[in-house]
Amino acid sequence: MAVPLTADGFDKALVGVVRRFNDTWALYDYRKCVEVLQEANLSEEDAIEYLEYNVLGAYVGPGAPCFAIYGPEADELLGDG
Repeated sequence: MAVPLTADGFDKALVGVVRRFNDTWALYDYRKCVEVLQEANLSEEDAIEYLEYNVLGAYVGPGAPCFAIYGPEADELLGDG
């Protein structure tokens, strides 16, 4: 089993782990990650762009962290909104 990787600087947004079979991933709240970036003086738009491109868009290996999206935003991604 690979050791789950964590996202540097997003400790406040870590909400748990995801387990499936023999795999484990760190789980972050997407909205809380945006808030962390906003606390570093990024606008919401810039925070989302940074998170999407530099964090979610970066392949760091099989133990890469997961980012949970809840509510209406999740419905839109699932095609339910």
